[in-house]
Amino acid sequence: MENELYAHISEDGRKQTLKEHLENVSIMAENFCIPMLKPMARRSGELHDIGKAAEDFQQRLYGSKKSFCHAACGAIEYQKLSDFEDIIAWLMEYCIASHHTGLLDGQGSGQELATLKNMLGKKYSGSADYSRYKEIVPEVLLSAEEQKAALEELESCGEDNTEMMERFAFFVREVFSCLTDADFLDTEKFFYPNTERGLTGDMEKALEKLNGRFTEFTQTTELQKARGRIQRQAFKNAAETNENIMLLDMPTGSGKTLTAAKIALTSGKKRVIYVIPQISIIEQTADSMEQIFQETMPVLQHHSNYSYEPKRGADKPDEEKAERLLIKTTENWDAPFIVTTSVQFFNSLCHYKSSALRKLHNLRDSILIFDEIHLIPTELLRPCLKAIGYITKYMNSKALFLSATMPDYSAIFKKYMPDVKFAELITDKSDFGYFKKCRYNDLGKSSYSAVAEMAQSKPNALIVVNKKDTAVEIYRKLGGEKYHLSAFMTPAHRSSVIAKIHERLNDGAHITVVSTSLIEAGVDLDFKCVFREMAGLDSILQSGGRCNREGKYDKGDVYIFKTDEKANPAFDRLVHFTETAVKNTNTSMENIDSEACVKEYYRLKYGFNKEEMDINSIEKFSIAANECNGHTANYEESLPFRSYAEHFQYIESDTTAIIIETPESRKLIELLKSGGKSVRRKLQRHSVSVYRYQFETLLKEGVLSEVSGFYLLNTPERYDAETGLIVSAQGEAYFG
Repeated sequence: MENELYAHISEDGRKQTLKEHLENVSIMAENFCIPMLKPMARRSGELHDIGKAAEDFQQRLYGSKKSFCHAACGAIEYQKLSDFEDIIAWLMEYCIASHHTGLLDGQGSGQELATLKNMLGKKYSGSADYSRYKEIVPEVLLSAEEQKAALEELESCGEDNTEMMERFAFFVREVFSCLTDADFLDTEKFFYPNTERGLTGDMEKALEKLNGRFTEFTQTTELQKARGRIQRQAFKNAAETNENIMLLDMPTGSGKTLTAAKIALTSGKKRVIYVIPQISIIEQTADSMEQIFQETMPVLQHHSNYSYEPKRGADKPDEEKAERLLIKTTENWDAPFIVTTSVQFFNSLCHYKSSALRKLHNLRDSILIFDEIHLIPTELLRPCLKAIGYITKYMNSKALFLSATMPDYSAIFKKYMPDVKFAELITDKSDFGYFKKCRYNDLGKSSYSAVAEMAQSKPNALIVVNKKDTAVEIYRKLGGEKYHLSAFMTPAHRSSVIAKIHERLNDGAHITVVSTSLIEAGVDLDFKCVFREMAGLDSILQSGGRCNREGKYDKGDVYIFKTDEKANPAFDRLVHFTETAVKNTNTSMENIDSEACVKEYYRLKYGFNKEEMDINSIEKFSIAANECNGHTANYEESLPFRSYAEHFQYIESDTTAIIIETPESRKLIELLKSGGKSVRRKLQRHSVSVYRYQFETLLKEGVLSEVSGFYLLNTPERYDAETGLIVSAQGEAYFG
């Protein structure tokens, strides 16, 4: 056996020394990291693979099957030499011990669990001698000076243990992100030296293109002039503020998306990350940006409905190479302009896996745009806002919150981000009146038949209801030219229907559309009349945004109606908050969109969920878990990174995708049947996601077939060409 210590040996016999790998990773991790934590990132890189100095591991490089966990050794060494009460030592140990497994829980209720406590024990490292690492890494512990800045920042929390541990958890995730991305990139470079990564763009030229788009907008009508004044106010205030969080409260139709993009491109940040709540509108936004920026700025999409698949074919090598580059770039977001979903963004920040957390360090020196910020689930508001607060405070980044129904965040910010200040970019709202293009009318209680009949009497109308089966019921009652939209239609099907509706509205056709709430954000349709079933105030106003959107009429009409249908308790509460907000502010239904009414609605909503919001933190989760397991350990040594990540779900994940066979999807299905799993993401545009109990209903009825681990609807008549998937012949009340 050679005397040199190696980290990797390739199949063709090339060797990377352990010294080279540790040096490469430490330098890269340090460069990735924020200044305060650079010493921790550098030292974790130096120590993360010192276990490979053991003879047991060196033999594995040459084919030995002897089991040996090298990942824990660096953490074990740090623990041996450090003070048990040293919180920076715990940070180092979490990062180093977890660099292969994903961030570990500090401890759990079983010796068989892969926890930090167990990893630091002899069980995982055995009695192997890896002391030769000292030939490469003479120093293990960080000096007092290197730890000083991070310690002072943690100690500044004083008696607030919750804030200290949440801040500590963020520091752990940041160092872990830098370490694991650096480790992956250096290993990849050794094994695949020709791999290309990262996208580049020209912010200045992209801004020129965007400015050119703004000059195309005419300003002849009073509404168009008001739109220009609001946008200029936003640009001016954004340029003058020093605050890292900005609120862009602009009415529907005033150009929030392009205004936000211009603010981002003039911010001086190296990366723009546009976060959108609904997959149904993300491609529309990304496509719009691509059309504007053209070749000056690539737009990286990262969400479940977008597929970067290498296009095979000898005649298209450049195209295949470009697609592979995009695939690689989604791994760590090394791109100048990214469009992603709230689910992808927040689940990544609160995850434990390195595949998710690798992105975190690349949020440094970025501007984050959160579209429809009011749609963050209330129970997750605290961890989401805390994460944004830490990114803007420690990573030299900014955040821009967008909404046409902006909550009053002042009290919540003060509670969850007390040291983070914010600026409102629209302080003069005198021009908002020009965008009040519709009247809100209270129909009171009504039947679906009466609503359908009234809607058909209008030049064109949109009916928005709360349940999928209600949408189908009303659709069946309608006559004339009609269209249906719901989440039981595949994304491809919905897109084609929306395009057709757009075309028919532009033609001045007399049509009626019935939809669930999915139409309420980002779907650029314009109706003379909208009928909205009673719901949360934000949903009502978003539906109102589809009424007289372009100001074609003097006034459009939004009719709010109630029925005797019972919803679920959570939905009934939103209705109650709406009605109470109207009552508390002495607001008439016609002025339900007033600023006072909107603020009161969110005050009631957040007030009701106060306790649920307060307890959702990793520190509170840690206390509950330790009490359950009978532990009395210090918080820093028992933080449940993995358990909390599994507890934190931005959306309910208990759904199954059902693939629908259509002329467009047939070829992809055949490829799937022949073992081509690379088509999986492309098939998502031809699938419908159903909840577990709905899936079990379909499975029990024998209308599903398993194909390479996926489920295909094998009964064509259970997918209606107009209304989508039919889950049950009896019909059930499904929201969405």
